[in-house]
Amino acid sequence: MASRWLLFLPGLVAVCAVHGIFMDRLASKKLCADDECVYTISLARAQEDYNAPDCRFINVKKGQRIYVYSKLVKENEAGEFWAGSVYGDQQEDEMGTVGYFPRNLVQEQHVYQEATKEVPTTDVDFFCE
Repeated sequence: MASRWLLFLPGLVAVCAVHGIFMDRLASKKLCADDECVYTISLARAQEDYNAPDCRFINVKKGQRIYVYSKLVKENEAGEFWAGSVYGDQQEDEMGTVGYFPRNLVQEQHVYQEATKEVPTTDVDFFCE
């Protein structure tokens, strides 16, 4: 189980420890709506169920809406993955959790901003708590 702690002592800076694991990168670049990848690109709807194979991914049920935040740039024979979070009243435990899912799993319903900024991925993009 992941754990976090903060320690505040007079005259000392906050110390934070996060336990987790850096997983293999799925891609070296991603497409975003902005340089920091914080703006939502689109809203998509899942066309089928998807069970996450590991902690980098999110579970999705058919019909769920997903906010899309970045789109990994496909490399070689790798699959095409997008990053997003589940939105809606189904599977509430997954709401707000950001993770990857296969691009062919969803159909974009509404594009808010085009994903035109190519940004390098970092180890943090594939960190699991």
